[in-house]
Amino acid sequence: MRFPLIPTTLVLAAVATMIALGVWQLQRKAEKEALLETYRAAMEMPPIAWPETPDEDLLYRRATGFCVEPMRWRATAGQNRDGETGWQHIASCRTGGGEGPGMQAVMGWSRSIDSPEDWAGGEVTGIITLDADHGLRLVSENAAPGLEPVARPSAEDIPNNHLLYAIQWFFFALAAAVIYLLALRRRLRD
Repeated sequence: MRFPLIPTTLVLAAVATMIALGVWQLQRKAEKEALLETYRAAMEMPPIAWPETPDEDLLYRRATGFCVEPMRWRATAGQNRDGETGWQHIASCRTGGGEGPGMQAVMGWSRSIDSPEDWAGGEVTGIITLDADHGLRLVSENAAPGLEPVARPSAEDIPNNHLLYAIQWFFFALAAAVIYLLALRRRLRD
């Protein structure tokens, strides 16, 4: 009986790939820890003016912007400061002489998807976070009339699961190697 060279090569390549993915996840863990530390430091820095162009280096920094006029509203799932789920209401604000919205401002939370109609704009102070559609948004400390304050964004809420992912890849590699060795042993024995 010949030694199964091709299946052994394929299994060894798969095991090596899984180990490489585990090592990569360990590297990502270190990168994520550094990023989270940057966010924590940003939370302690003095407030800044709302940036004219999106800059992810400003995430979790306190900022103040001025909403000249809310041009439109949208609602996304969110929580209030008591941890209740509902809708956070985001105003697309005109911030100056420009034509389009210059600031996305999370102006509060409610159980209803209906956005407030009676907030005409003004100064907004809060924390800069990511906005999937517009780059950045400003989560207001104070709610617009008829809304409750949203949960405060925190770098502590960002998960760092890369160690678990690494362990998972190493386990997959070990399991594949053990299963193949048992199958190979049985084949050679028979």
